[in-house]
Amino acid sequence: MTLMVGCPSDKAVPSAERSGTTQTVPLDGARLGRAKKAYTTRFLAGQLERSAEGFSLLAGAGVVPAAGDIVLARVLEIGQHQRLESPASRRQMLFPGDEILVAYGHRYAPDQFLAEVPETLGPCHLIAAGGLAGQVVAQHASMDEPTAIEVLGLLTDSDGTVTLGRLAPHRVRSWPGGLPTRPPVIAVLGTSMNSGKSTTLGCLVNGLVNAGLTVSAGKATGTGAGNDSRLFADAGASRVLDFTDFGFPTTFNCEYELVRDLLPSLVDALSSADTDVVVVEIADGLYQGETRRLLADPVFRETVDQVVFSAADALGATAGLQLLHNAGLTVGAVSGRLTASPLASGEAAAVLPVQVIDTYDLCGANVAMGLLPRRHWPLQ
Repeated sequence: MTLMVGCPSDKAVPSAERSGTTQTVPLDGARLGRAKKAYTTRFLAGQLERSAEGFSLLAGAGVVPAAGDIVLARVLEIGQHQRLESPASRRQMLFPGDEILVAYGHRYAPDQFLAEVPETLGPCHLIAAGGLAGQVVAQHASMDEPTAIEVLGLLTDSDGTVTLGRLAPHRVRSWPGGLPTRPPVIAVLGTSMNSGKSTTLGCLVNGLVNAGLTVSAGKATGTGAGNDSRLFADAGASRVLDFTDFGFPTTFNCEYELVRDLLPSLVDALSSADTDVVVVEIADGLYQGETRRLLADPVFRETVDQVVFSAADALGATAGLQLLHNAGLTVGAVSGRLTASPLASGEAAAVLPVQVIDTYDLCGANVAMGLLPRRHWPLQ
């Protein structure tokens, strides 16, 4: 296995080497201490608790931001996101004039925003409550205007620009021969954003834990936020990680090879000696760009033994199962939002070749155990 060097970022050029006019201004430690920290910047927040000295702000027309760069920004106008998720996942109320520590990132959220990392440090938006800065280019009709922020500069220290990748505790590795050893792995996928994937995964984890198994859980793709990880931990997962632990603010628009190798790297990091089962979530829907490529990649089939599929309705479940079947994947059950409706569940059960399981029935030990991949049972 080979270590992937460099942070997950759109640009590999350090800020200090970017052309154009720049200026570096030392930052007062007390000012950094007062700034509201985001979930995405939680590893920086831990460092600042120990010492907030030695940091500066890099600004100027010559600075080109990249995904993963950490910035100090000022809230200009409150819009869709009225709160910022803290490192401990507390929702901090935002006020105009607040200074916040967030990270640049792209975002793909069909129910919310499509956003990209801007080309300059000009005013932009808070595009996710977990702490992402970007420029909104499209939004769902139900969304308010995005919260406007003024970027004051990139955070730097003696080693250059401070990025999520530099501070992350885990690194993405390439696995040309697949993982040499691992526990059984179940992936939860869905028709779309808000199809019930995270709740399905949480209930499945809870059922496996109720059966006496040690379960690790993670999220391989998506937008940086702590609510899903907290849900998995609350469900009983002994170890929880997601892509932000590997330095990704989001996985959207990242180099595909990094996203592909992130999946087995995440499973490997979750596979402690006492782990009986690993359950991972793949964000958004099957047609989302990185998800679609992952499903067609042999790495996915080498890493995942079985899928539990979340759908919002029977038609979506039918189409999704066909796509998964075409990709050569085994689907153990359909669950998710459609099971909130007895009528929708009945429609699905009448046409699907796999069982339809109410989301909260997955909390039952016998139901959850029935979804363990057959070739890995009994557990050794």
